[in-house]
Amino acid sequence: MPKKRHQPEEIVAKLRQVEVLTSQGQSVADAVRSIGVTEVTYYRWRQEYGGLKSDQVKRLKALETENGQLRRAISDLTLDKLILQEAARGNF
Repeated sequence: MPKKRHQPEEIVAKLRQVEVLTSQGQSVADAVRSIGVTEVTYYRWRQEYGGLKSDQVKRLKALETENGQLRRAISDLTLDKLILQEAARGNF
């Protein structure tokens, strides 16, 4: 059975659903089982997306993507700089 990748918006909605169910008196284990994930997944999601709203999750993912692009650009520029330094020394 293939694993399902949940979208961040779905995760936030499911976390809220568990909060509602636990406030109605269900145990955390029963509430987590009703949304169709394991307790480990629930606690991992809660740690990452705990107090966020869906628009904040979208912004977080966009910033993470931008951060990755900037890191790659910096590493490329650093490599180019090192190559040019070696060439300037005559070690090519």
